Amino acid sequence: MGRHRGVWILLGVGAGVAIATMFAPRVAQPLAYHNFADNRSWLGIPNFGDVVSNLGFAFVGVWGLAVLLGTSRRVTFVDLRERWAYLIVFAGMVLVAVGSSYYHLAPDNARLVWDRLPMTIVFMALVDAMITERISVKAGLVLLPLLLLVGIASVVQWHLSEVRGAGDLRFYAALQVYAVLALLVIVLLPARYTRNGDFVIIVGFYVLAKILELLDGAIFAAGHLVSGHTLKHLAAAAAGWWVLRMLEKRRPVQAAQLNSR
Repeated sequence: MGRHRGVWILLGVGAGVAIATMFAPRVAQPLAYHNFADNRSWLGIPNFGDVVSNLGFAFVGVWGLAVLLGTSRRVTFVDLRERWAYLIVFAGMVLVAVGSSYYHLAPDNARLVWDRLPMTIVFMALVDAMITERISVKAGLVLLPLLLLVGIASVVQWHLSEVRGAGDLRFYAALQVYAVLALLVIVLLPARYTRNGDFVIIVGFYVLAKILELLDGAIFAAGHLVSGHTLKHLAAAAAGWWVLRMLEKRRPVQAAQLNSR
């Protein structure tokens, strides 16, 4: 797929998601969402499993920042400016660890804001990283603050709608759907680096995380060892780890082709 065609498809997908969102009924955040299956406390920490499992995000985030900011040159960029989006991805994961832990200590709508804000930052930065690498570095740099602002706005809009007593998750949910679809479209564009298939695995980890979230109670009931939501955190952190793994192992396509001759 050519870059220009890919841009038009991205715009079309965005328009389709926006139109579907406008016609969809308003949906408030169900209060039952906060009733997670494993509410056991340990070492004085409420909801221990769901809180402590966020250490995975912190570990991957700090590790990623150390690799990208280090001097060992373990990650190669054709244009060093491509690094900015990935720095925000891993910084966002550190913030996810903080925000999600804060939320799970005493789950409610007010605290959920601080869980969703950093997650949205990670999603938007990852989409921008793909745009930077596969469409245009200049476009990626221009869009990075805009995508982050749109992501943050989706969470703020949802929160304000809940405060007004007219909860509306449509904008936030639509942005999550668009982020996944955008990644799947962009991955079909000409790659600047090897290991193109890693992005499919990254999206797969995200889908797995959503499935585990839905099966929270069923997984916990199976043996009362661990809940689906705790495993969701670990699967989502694994997606971040796979991003870092990809960055360390991939090579510019032209260099890889020369080495194979």
